Amino acid sequence: MKKLRSYIKIITVVSAITALTACKKQLDLKPHDQIDATDAITTDKDVQSNLIGAYNRAGLSYIYGGDVFLMPDLMASQSVVKWNGTFQALTQMVNQAVTINNGYVDNYWLDAYRVNNQANYVLANLDKATAANKNSYEGQAKFLRGLMYFDMARLFGKSWNDGDPNVNLAVPIVLKPTTIIGADSYPSRSTVAQVYAQAISDLITAKAKLQGVEAKVDDFNPTFFANSYSAGAILARIYLQQGQYAKAAAEADTVIQSGKYSLVTNYADEFPFPNQNAVHVDNTKEDIFAIQVTAQQGVNDLNTFYASSDYAGRGDISVRSTFLDEFEEGDGRLAVYNEDSGGSLQVDKFDNLYGNVHVIRLAELYLIRAEANFRLNTSTGAAPVDDVNVIRARAGLTALSSVVLADILKERRLELAFEGGFFLHDAKRLKQNVGALPYNSPKLVFPIPLVEINANKNLKQNDGY
Repeated sequence: MKKLRSYIKIITVVSAITALTACKKQLDLKPHDQIDATDAITTDKDVQSNLIGAYNRAGLSYIYGGDVFLMPDLMASQSVVKWNGTFQALTQMVNQAVTINNGYVDNYWLDAYRVNNQANYVLANLDKATAANKNSYEGQAKFLRGLMYFDMARLFGKSWNDGDPNVNLAVPIVLKPTTIIGADSYPSRSTVAQVYAQAISDLITAKAKLQGVEAKVDDFNPTFFANSYSAGAILARIYLQQGQYAKAAAEADTVIQSGKYSLVTNYADEFPFPNQNAVHVDNTKEDIFAIQVTAQQGVNDLNTFYASSDYAGRGDISVRSTFLDEFEEGDGRLAVYNEDSGGSLQVDKFDNLYGNVHVIRLAELYLIRAEANFRLNTSTGAAPVDDVNVIRARAGLTALSSVVLADILKERRLELAFEGGFFLHDAKRLKQNVGALPYNSPKLVFPIPLVEINANKNLKQNDGY
């Protein structure tokens, strides 16, 4: 049975473990362009399998297994790192010359819509879930979908502050599972504002549905899954990106004040390495949401490119020594930057082959609250200087008596370096040049994959491609 490449022709019914399997018999006369979901999802366990499958696929390398953060950073960190790799698709990103058939972009689009399709199957079959699990399933599915749409909007659409988000195009919004290929299988691109609104709506619902619900699926560790604070944390990130500072501060404050999370004592402890590459390490007390990478999924792709061969990586990305000059003397965060056995300066955050990918952690929430409060001249939860000093204290630095915006942004840059794709996303929202390019250059927006343009006549290509 032919496997169709475009997401609109992918029919995902069961979990990612069994999704997209071939026909069991060579002579199978059933139609191959549709699957009767009533035959595939009939019990709570089936809904649960789809949810677990969605998490599993979200952790693959092209998405939250690392590349969703690696790709934007490569496009914007030329002054911070050296790229020594041979992967042409990633070299294009370093050169800020991505083509319409870039394999990494193609696979990111494809896998992102596969995750959303499985989330949509969960949402379409909530009537099969038990009363005890229904809210949890709905909240987690909408969390994943909202997270996915937010990052797709940032990568395939112009920045929120670049022109009119009500006019600029992002990606198609698909809210129903694909069960049959028909006229509605060829959606047009929604605007940046529409995709942000969908992501926010999903995350607000997720936050409400997961309130007081233990985010647990069977005997799996509950920290592996999203909860109400995960949704609130991503909402804070979205609101900051939009410049909705009061909402950003409020969401960040809710997570911080919950007392559910705390900073690990030493910065390097947030990136545990057990000296055994095959050992998986569970979330730390600082992780609000992290993707669990296992041997069954593949590897942490941040490890692949940032870690040296000493720690199972390729070492394609090395750190420029000038970046370390940005840190103050005695900054404990310098502990994660060291030379490998070949003398190359590497970032050690990703040395564990199966280490978690930190999607969002508590330190970011302190910095979001600090920046939002500073811009508004407010002190929701804490004064900006106090939040900055929380981060500085963990780094072993002396407290500041006052802060300006530049101080907050510097702490954010150093604290979250190589996480979250912030070299690009922060440059855009702050309207800073990215290398030789202005923040609003079309070269800093991914193209719509050519294979998708060919499959869907309603998709319009981005400017510059």
